[in-house]
Amino acid sequence: QVQLEESGGGSVQAGGSLRLSCVASGRTFSFYTMGWFRQAPGKERDFVATISRSGGSTRYADSVKGRATISRDNAKNTLYLQMNSLKPEDTAVYYCAGSLQSIVTTALNLYDYWGQGTQVTVSS
Repeated sequence: QVQLEESGGGSVQAGGSLRLSCVASGRTFSFYTMGWFRQAPGKERDFVATISRSGGSTRYADSVKGRATISRDNAKNTLYLQMNSLKPEDTAVYYCAGSLQSIVTTALNLYDYWGQGTQVTVSS
């Protein structure tokens, strides 16, 4: 098992930036493929970004491609999501998640462990 806790959310104006963090405890962090997902009011939870165990492979949703960077520091058991040029449609609760899959995956149902989420609000 692994426990995940997000932080770094907040309120920003459109065009601003945020860096979200997710700290893992429990099982070895480096064993998990990691991802970020978000859920806007009234919508389903959507894929944002994923990163391989070593950090060597990443994938992004089209909606954030070019604006988001996912990274991880396995020595610190921490996952990051840097988001720039934020838009109002980025407003959502952002969740980090861990998967036992050995390769990056965008599928929500392949992630086994989830954090509680951190709120990101972008005003226009």
